[in-house]
Amino acid sequence: MTDVLQPRNVLLVGMLGIGLAAAGDWTGLAWGFLGALCAGLIPAGYIEWERGRGTWGDRHVVDRTQRAPIFFVILGSLGTGSAVMAAGQAPAGILASMLGLWAMTVGLLAVNTVWKISVDSAVASAVVALLSAVHSPWWLLAYTLTAAVCWSRVALSYHTVAQTVAGASLGAAAATALLFV
Repeated sequence: MTDVLQPRNVLLVGMLGIGLAAAGDWTGLAWGFLGALCAGLIPAGYIEWERGRGTWGDRHVVDRTQRAPIFFVILGSLGTGSAVMAAGQAPAGILASMLGLWAMTVGLLAVNTVWKISVDSAVASAVVALLSAVHSPWWLLAYTLTAAVCWSRVALSYHTVAQTVAGASLGAAAATALLFV
């Protein structure tokens, strides 16, 4: 569950869906791919690069004190992608989603300085909330997958229940802010 629904995979599928819905046609897939690249694929590539250098033992980066550089890469990547989207007149829904993910990452970084919050749970929750905002409230049923991500993080002893609930709550809150943009 943790590997299949890891952030890069969830963001790839989710951002493609958000881009499609935001544009209303197939042109949104390109914007969605740009969003997935900046939100998930570039950060995952950075983690793998650092793993190859021996900085971290695995992609989970279980030591919260080592996570700050990842958050800064994510923030820079999301910011750059958002600027490209704004300059290219991307649909408002995909741009708002990028900004929601940026706000979520700021929250994750802030909390992570004092407590280990679940990034996987936050991303899974945010993507479900974003899809429900741009597509249909029926997407809220996908919160069963978010619950599965939370469960897997606890079952693997990477997080406590409180850390996964906090992550999922932060992801939902940041995505819900999209409704007010």
